[in-house]
Amino acid sequence: MPMAQALLAEFDHEMATTRKMLERFPDDKAEWRPHDTCMTLGRLAGHVSELAGWVVPTINQDQLVLDPNYKPSVVKSSSEAVKQFDENVRVSRAAIAGATDEALMKPWSLVAAGKTVLTLPKAAVLRSFVMNHMIHHRGQLAAFYRIAGVPIPSIYGPSKDEQIF
Repeated sequence: MPMAQALLAEFDHEMATTRKMLERFPDDKAEWRPHDTCMTLGRLAGHVSELAGWVVPTINQDQLVLDPNYKPSVVKSSSEAVKQFDENVRVSRAAIAGATDEALMKPWSLVAAGKTVLTLPKAAVLRSFVMNHMIHHRGQLAAFYRIAGVPIPSIYGPSKDEQIF
């Protein structure tokens, strides 16, 4: 089985789950945060939706140099979060589908302040730096939703708010 095929199965599953979370984004709480040290819901949901797009530069580039002028995505509504997410998923899925095993095994590096932070095969970057990173922040979003009184969809099993079996 080509690596892209295996990655797509995981990608599709995680993106469907993540989309359910973004659909629940409370439009009236975009500026809410549980603590001053936390991202707002709008920033956190924006980050989750933009992470889906990090597949394309991972596959198309051999490194990512962190830009100190980077402007993070901040969403103000569920429709904005889902629209951004869906577009990122569309282009990312196509990039994975078109990637060869050889391309996915090429090394990729993250560079910050002129120093290489990590170097991994692109397939590992897709799983860790992209998908697992998004899953981590999706978990934060679920915790924030719970504190803010927003119903949580099922993720890997039933939630208090959504019994799937």
